[in-house]
Amino acid sequence: MSEKKGFFKRLAQGLSKTRDNIASSFDSIFSGFSGIDEDFYEELEEILIMSDMGIDTTMNIIEDLKKKVKENKIKEPEECRQLLIDSIKDQMRLDDTAYDFADKKSVVLVIGVNGVGKTTSVGKLAASLKGQGKKVLLAAADTFRAGAIEQLKEWSNRAGVDIISQAEGADPAAVVYDAVAAAKARDVDVLLCDTAGRLHNKKNLMNELSKINRIIQKEYSEAYLETLIVLDGTTGQNAMAQAKQFKEATDISGIILTKLDGTAKGGIAIAIQSELGIPVKYIGIGEQVDDLQRFDPDMFVNALFEKGEEN
Repeated sequence: MSEKKGFFKRLAQGLSKTRDNIASSFDSIFSGFSGIDEDFYEELEEILIMSDMGIDTTMNIIEDLKKKVKENKIKEPEECRQLLIDSIKDQMRLDDTAYDFADKKSVVLVIGVNGVGKTTSVGKLAASLKGQGKKVLLAAADTFRAGAIEQLKEWSNRAGVDIISQAEGADPAAVVYDAVAAAKARDVDVLLCDTAGRLHNKKNLMNELSKINRIIQKEYSEAYLETLIVLDGTTGQNAMAQAKQFKEATDISGIILTKLDGTAKGGIAIAIQSELGIPVKYIGIGEQVDDLQRFDPDMFVNALFEKGEEN
């Protein structure tokens, strides 16, 4: 439990910019209004949008809050605080199958544009799965970015896992083909593939991802396929736009949200999940190996609203 507590503490520190951005405004709303009226809801709406929760998500949360206020016959603004927090948590619930890939023979494709922390996330995920006693293999299928292969090799050493790679500029699908063969031969639990991060030409991206998917289906159809997109939390609504484009190119089963420690827009975690219908499964709050953790909605929302204290 202490590891989780340590992460909560770091998460609370990491989200302090977002919290400072919204907490004082919340306090003034809950204590400043004597009753619950349209003005109260409008102010609340504004704060949520300011924290980058997005308009659609905010509307959902406010509608939900209005319903609960009515049902529970609540008159005091202060009594809305917990209802609001619960409503936000409800937007972010993960279903029971969210991490099934970790307990099955699986292939995990990690996608995302360059610069979002994709290769680093693959390395941290490898270390985390290895720590759970899994046999992990890495595939360096981001063959376009200079240095990506070297960076992943470094992570494979740190995590103590094997890596399959080819020369820079090689066909990513060929790397995945080799890696799948190796995963089967070595009885690997999880094959983690770092794929190229290009968005400037969506057609190329689509073709590349469908080629990789075809190889996995053909050569390793019994494996569970998980596709995780890495998004940079500091880019706010821009991260949302990236996710939408990737979603058009391929099926995405989860989100890794990085760099949440550097942003005042932590609400984006809630917006992405709500608007795209894709759950946030991991969040990253720093450079250390254990700074990438499974996403816990309760912990996240508590860290966002409750001044860093665990309840």
